[in-house]
Order: sequence, then structure tokens, then C-alpha cells
Amino acid sequence: MTPEFELARILLVEDDEGDIAYTLDEFREHRMRNPVTVLRDGLEAIEFLERRGAHPDAPTPDILLLDLNLPGVDGRVVLDRVLGNPRLAELTVVVLTSSPLEEQLLRDFGVPTEFYFRKPVDFAQLVALIRGIDQFSIVVDRAS
Repeated sequence: MTPEFELARILLVEDDEGDIAYTLDEFREHRMRNPVTVLRDGLEAIEFLERRGAHPDAPTPDILLLDLNLPGVDGRVVLDRVLGNPRLAELTVVVLTSSPLEEQLLRDFGVPTEFYFRKPVDFAQLVALIRGIDQFSIVVDRAS
């Protein structure tokens, strides 16, 4: 008998409509069943994660796909809030980068390479990361 795993809940925080569409298309194309919530700015992401404002009943995601360059409140501020919130200590954060300079900055801060992806999101890389987190699972439907 195989163990049952909880589906990892994914929060995608991205303002670029093309990157959002590409990521969601990849998820659909690979028949991913994990629930995905999309938010387009940093302030809304903070409110969602802290269950404030329009999101008092928001589920806590398991994986945060976070663009650094967001309008208004940028991804660095969101990341600081996540790291400072004990309730979010188990949240796996994947930083979405759009440039080699951002990647170098992340390397300089000691962020392991498996926790940042160059945009657009590579589905195989994301699956490998999620499957590497013991308590969560990514589920892909194999039926046509």
C-alpha cells in the first residue's frame, strides 16, 4: 500500500500576464492536479499569507512561487515578511528570477540553486523540487 500524500498547495505571485499564462499552461499540459492560486502584486500576497484584508480565510500555501520584481510592494518585501512570520516557517519559497544578476544576488545570499528558477518556470524543475519535499506531493493525471 502506498502512503497518502497531501497535494502541495501552490501560490504563484507574478505580475507578468505572459509568465502567468505560460506557467498555468504548463501545469494544465502536464495535467497537474495541485491547487494553484495566482496573485499579481506583493501587497495582496502579504495579505493572503497573513490572512488579512480580502483574504481572512486564505489557505496557507505549501509552496510560494515568488517573482522578485512586482509592482508596488516587491518580492523582496514579501520574502522578508514570510521569513519573519513563524506561522509560515514551513512554507517552501521558490524565487522566480528574470536575469543572471538576480541569480547572482541570490547565490551571494546563500540561497540554494534549487530554490530559484529562471522564468518562465520549468515544469520538470518544479516537479523535482516538490517531490523532494517529503510531506507533499505533486500529482499529475496520467489518464487522457
